[in-house]
Amino acid sequence: MPVRSLNSSVIKWPGKKEVEGSLRRWSEGVREEKPLIKLGYFGSYAKGSWGVGSDLDIIIVLEEIEEPFELRGAGFDCSSIPVSTDLLVYSREEWQKMKGEKGGFYRSLSDEIVWIQGD
Repeated sequence: MPVRSLNSSVIKWPGKKEVEGSLRRWSEGVREEKPLIKLGYFGSYAKGSWGVGSDLDIIIVLEEIEEPFELRGAGFDCSSIPVSTDLLVYSREEWQKMKGEKGGFYRSLSDEIVWIQGD
């Protein structure tokens, strides 16, 4: 007969509603501090395939940004979002160039991204 342990761990991971709500609140702060054009998310939360351990993939398009691409995410405090985050930060010019080239990465993003600021 199976025995259930009262000391068993239960792993609870934030769902899409909780994560998206925290991202919406966080994005309002970003909009107040930075020249924000668009902000959205993609990946497992956008596709509905998130699970325990999933991170939130965020894309931000700013009017301008001077930092090198690999350092841009460091300028954002994502600690109010209940899961770990990966940020991709582009300038308007870089985003328009990607859009015009219609490369594989852009096509993948445009098919699944959920915009919560901008269009």
